[in-house]
Amino acid sequence: MKPVVLAGGSGSRLWPKSRAALPKQFLSLTSDSTMLQDTITRLEGTKASSPIFICNDAHRFLVAEQLRQKKINHGGILLEPVGRNTAPAIALAALHATINGEDPILLVLAADHLIKDTSAFHSAIVDAQDLAEQGKLVTFGIVPDQPHTGYGYIKAGGQIGSGFSVSEFVEKPEISTAQDYVASGNYFWNSGMFMFKASRYLEELKKFNPEMLDVCQRAIDTETPDLDFIRVDHDIFSTCPDDSIDYAVMEKTDSAAMVPLDAGWSDVGSWTSLWETASKDPNGNVTVGDTILENTKNSYVNAEQRLVSVIGLEDVIVVETKDAVMVAHKDDAQSIKNVVNTLKAEQRPEFEFHREVFRPWGSYDSIDSGDRFQVKRITVKPGEKLSVQMHHHRAEHWIVVSGSANVTIDDKTQLVTENESVYIPIGAVHALENPGKIPLELIEVQSGAYLGEDDIVRFSDRYGRVSE
Repeated sequence: MKPVVLAGGSGSRLWPKSRAALPKQFLSLTSDSTMLQDTITRLEGTKASSPIFICNDAHRFLVAEQLRQKKINHGGILLEPVGRNTAPAIALAALHATINGEDPILLVLAADHLIKDTSAFHSAIVDAQDLAEQGKLVTFGIVPDQPHTGYGYIKAGGQIGSGFSVSEFVEKPEISTAQDYVASGNYFWNSGMFMFKASRYLEELKKFNPEMLDVCQRAIDTETPDLDFIRVDHDIFSTCPDDSIDYAVMEKTDSAAMVPLDAGWSDVGSWTSLWETASKDPNGNVTVGDTILENTKNSYVNAEQRLVSVIGLEDVIVVETKDAVMVAHKDDAQSIKNVVNTLKAEQRPEFEFHREVFRPWGSYDSIDSGDRFQVKRITVKPGEKLSVQMHHHRAEHWIVVSGSANVTIDDKTQLVTENESVYIPIGAVHALENPGKIPLELIEVQSGAYLGEDDIVRFSDRYGRVSE
């Protein structure tokens, strides 16, 4: 059994924690580990082989770093040059998994789901594998604990082994319909998790959407390694139809089966769902970080940087980050997407980035800015190096506060240590490297007429960010 972890998506409903450059699957929301890391570690104890990951090109270093942190081996990190929904993504994984003539059973998982009962999850995997070996395309149906209008439903048909045939897939219902579904006992939430032989998925995709399979096959035929990653042809894959696995295959095939899963599952699709799944205090509150609540009930309060106090409120969501504060009524948490759309339309940085931005070499935190200046705290991981670059519009001062730095300015390289500084003039070709064994931390003061991140001309880069 080979897991396939879908690690794309933006997670806009969990703004301001989740941003386009750091979506929810890379955040620690339900444990001390990130949701991506939890997705893999909960497979411990099964007979799963090294998983295949599929992610956006922009998130590739986040995936690699989070796997490195947990010492997780992988069977490939496939990069989608453009998003084309789940059906093509899974097709790429299935084609990659069968390149050497193998035909593994694929366990398709989303990287951003919560599953509390690992033992029950493992039992459902065993049941699903029995059906997958018989050629079934298995989905996991969540046993509903309440009427929910935010999920699609699966109606169970006749029993097959430890599962059921699928009678029908239904869209997200109105509340009255959802109540009828739950009362009947025949309907399950659609989890978006699947299991099938790679060859069976490709056979059914060829039957129902041959154009999609053809594009994915041609794209994977040109796959090329890039560091830890596998790239497919951008121009070919961009012509692929955009469709989910449900619409492209599962709703059309006569080989669909469902295994019930009652394991404390949630897709963590909103702040309200996070409140629902978390442990609460006697007043029904969930708190994270430095918080003080007074006469407050049934609320979720998440403080990242500062003390957050909430007084005399009920049923609210309060989330604070370094650069944004969001307050919403729990019943209206879905409207956060409207705020995100406004940020995107106005091209505000809060749509895409946090104040602290992660890079393959480390991170930078924009701690102050004003007219013609910007101050950043930069952290460079041991042994890592920023690209060789220059700027047309800004000069920079670097002050090392911890560790040591090899600084190259034009044709001169010098070692800069704690409490020492260096000046990089406008137009100078320069590079920064951490030669030590501990993280390098420095304060960067930029000054000039234009301070945007796009004023970087790269000459060489070990992370593949220089166009040939």
